[in-house]
Amino acid sequence: MFGLVNPSLGCLADRYYLSKFSTFGIFIISGLTLRSDEIGAAAEAWPVGIFGLGSILLFTPFFSKLILQLQLQPQEFVTGLAIFSCMPTTLSSGVALTRLAGGNSALALAMTLVSSLLGILVVPFSISMFIANGVGVSVPTEQLFRSLILTLLVPLLVGKVFRETFKGLAVFIDQNRKLLSMISALLLGLVPWIQVSRSRALLLMVKPAVFLVAVGMGALLHLILLAFNALSIQGLSAVSGGKKSVFAKRENASALLIVASQKTLPVMVAVVEQLGGALGESGLLVLPCVAAHLNQIIIDSFLVNFLLREEPSVNKAKVA
Repeated sequence: MFGLVNPSLGCLADRYYLSKFSTFGIFIISGLTLRSDEIGAAAEAWPVGIFGLGSILLFTPFFSKLILQLQLQPQEFVTGLAIFSCMPTTLSSGVALTRLAGGNSALALAMTLVSSLLGILVVPFSISMFIANGVGVSVPTEQLFRSLILTLLVPLLVGKVFRETFKGLAVFIDQNRKLLSMISALLLGLVPWIQVSRSRALLLMVKPAVFLVAVGMGALLHLILLAFNALSIQGLSAVSGGKKSVFAKRENASALLIVASQKTLPVMVAVVEQLGGALGESGLLVLPCVAAHLNQIIIDSFLVNFLLREEPSVNKAKVA
């Protein structure tokens, strides 16, 4: 709203590349808060993690083809959601919600970390294969790959190195995780503000009803991903040992369902920034994805409550 009412400040921030600095800061914080010891605890559930990575980076991007079949003006709303479906999982909310649900948070963290790193390799090719061909443009894959390494991987590694090098810093980080989460959220909030400010003229041309349709499409996309992963968990459990399967274990299933069904906004914004308008106006591409990002957190909050209500009955069954 601030970007729509007074775009001058946001345009000034865009002129000085503040959005790139904010994305860099988000991944610095992600590296600072990343605990190495938790990753080792996910080793037992490695088959679940492998499928989760396949779902995040290989299977769910196929849904972008279906999204592109939808007709909506401006076309950037559809293209933006298609790009969003090709992204890795969220950097923090998936792990946080998994913890709240009593799931395997170490597995969630491992899938988050590895999908973010592999996503740098896979995302440019996914966009080229599923989206760029569909809209008749070519994506500078090599340039995008290099840019993602500098924007995402480097700050993530820098933050992690600082955490491991200075133990006092690690203690401070762990004691102030809520503060760092707020800073990360603030940095993330700068991104849509700048995008809206620079695209104000175009956004004012969009009918509110059209934007609401785009919001609904984003929510529907997340529900489809949840359904796909839930059915996959059931099928994999059935063929790999039934109730004794590693996929049937409640903690693992919760982590897989939540993490593999979410998509990250910061990486999507970084990708759109590097496309330089090749797939449309960046502000219009990002706007429905901001809503989709918030919707998936809201929807999964209800899912967490459902899983927590189910837990007592599971424990009673174990006792019996």
